Amino acid sequence: MANTAQVEHEISLLTNFIRSIGKQNSSSGKYETTFGDLFRSDEVQNTLESLAGTLKAAKRRKVVSYSSELLLQGVHDKELITLEKNE
Repeated sequence: MANTAQVEHEISLLTNFIRSIGKQNSSSGKYETTFGDLFRSDEVQNTLESLAGTLKAAKRRKVVSYSSELLLQGVHDKELITLEKNE
């Protein structure tokens, strides 16, 4: 089991990736991207141990939001991921 500091570090990296890969929604001001765009990023693939696991941990902490319970490459490529905390 990953320790809390490692999980927090990976969530921090994830938020930076969402900001750099995604676009800022003009009405909400929140950054958004799709699961497919994150999954296809070489930098994300080479940095995060588990994209789906990091997203799930970030969702539990209300850092990001998305509607699916589980994200699978291919099936959920168009799933919109919204960065809820712009810290």
